[in-house]
Amino acid sequence: MGLLDLFKKKAESKPKPLFYDIVCPYCFSKFSPDEVVFRATHSREDDEDYALGEDEELNKYRERFGLDSVYDIEAVIHPVDVPAESHVYSDHVLIGLHDRYGELTRRRLCPKCHNELPVTAGKVPSNIISIIGASQVGKSVYMTALIHTLQHTTADHFNAACMPLNAEISRKFRTNYEEPLFERGDLLASTQKEKMQEPFIFQFVFKDEEKPPLTLVFFDVAGEGMVEQDYLGLHGQHIKNSAGILFMVDPLQIRSIREKIRIKHGDKPGEWVSQYDEPRDVVLTMFGDFIAYQDNGKTDIPTAVVLTKSDMLHSLKDEDGEYIKTNSNIFNNMVHRNYFNLTEFENIDGEIRRFIEKVDRPFKGTMDVYFKETAYYAVSALGSNPVDQKLQTVVSPIRVDEPFIWLLYKLNYIEGRRE
Repeated sequence: MGLLDLFKKKAESKPKPLFYDIVCPYCFSKFSPDEVVFRATHSREDDEDYALGEDEELNKYRERFGLDSVYDIEAVIHPVDVPAESHVYSDHVLIGLHDRYGELTRRRLCPKCHNELPVTAGKVPSNIISIIGASQVGKSVYMTALIHTLQHTTADHFNAACMPLNAEISRKFRTNYEEPLFERGDLLASTQKEKMQEPFIFQFVFKDEEKPPLTLVFFDVAGEGMVEQDYLGLHGQHIKNSAGILFMVDPLQIRSIREKIRIKHGDKPGEWVSQYDEPRDVVLTMFGDFIAYQDNGKTDIPTAVVLTKSDMLHSLKDEDGEYIKTNSNIFNNMVHRNYFNLTEFENIDGEIRRFIEKVDRPFKGTMDVYFKETAYYAVSALGSNPVDQKLQTVVSPIRVDEPFIWLLYKLNYIEGRRE
């Protein structure tokens, strides 16, 4: 079997299951569709089971992210408390129930955190893409540029739409991320560990109804938490139950090239030698948290290693290509339409793999040992290097959507072709 056949081969079609396990996009718990609970659509003062009150599970979730508690909310109804004939199914999935007063509710909740689930949960695979990385790698900026690009160009190229899960997420993303970066040119502040952000949840929805939506979750965990076992334990669920991972790596995390880049940028000695976590430290922590318990000590979750701030690598270019060739493709944007360009993938993946192996072989070796499927990319969320936390030019992302499109390909949403 040739290399071409490897790329062309698709997973054998399997019979479609009657239903799919649900992964909550808020707390990342995994459960069967029959385990959901429901939010009543009305309240009654004469029945304490249906009176407005506090939802302790929901408030525990909200407290974790610094959100205000909700004290007057409709009751939670457990399906086991309602006769089976009052259950409403669609395609073998429990989607609603008639309560004791005959009122119909379709407001399905996660049984763990009591947040409302997407309407497609259980009917289609809960394919969640997670964005992770150590501190200062630019996860928030990358997420902003990625979602902006998906919404404005990429989705249209694949006959799809990229939408926030609800209006509140839309408002927060636009106000706190998109407008500051794309309209005012302000860099986003680093996430503080004590200030955990509620997940930003977007769905990549295809116009072809045969294709299930793909959920993109950005869990804005402070980067330094990614190398602390207890802290990661709170959020390891979202990695473990992901269908794909975007793993951010900053060139400045890599000790062997940090000084070379610093000198070229004219910064003072020690200015960039702050609290950078080595990329391998993040991988080792992830391994201790969940990879060690996978079959053969490896995870089969497709993982794109995304080298951020590629605009900084201009200073490493030379004709000999010791690190980066002068004519390298990583500095040129690439647009994929209708299919994943496998020729371009091979070129970029090969170049970045060789670069990483040269500048941080222990990290590359660790990835090879613990991850079955990886791809390597270089992106620039901004398109240029900022000065004093302010952009000097218009934000022009380079290749930010390419790792996401690779995951679309690996998850069999789109096909790959050679050119």
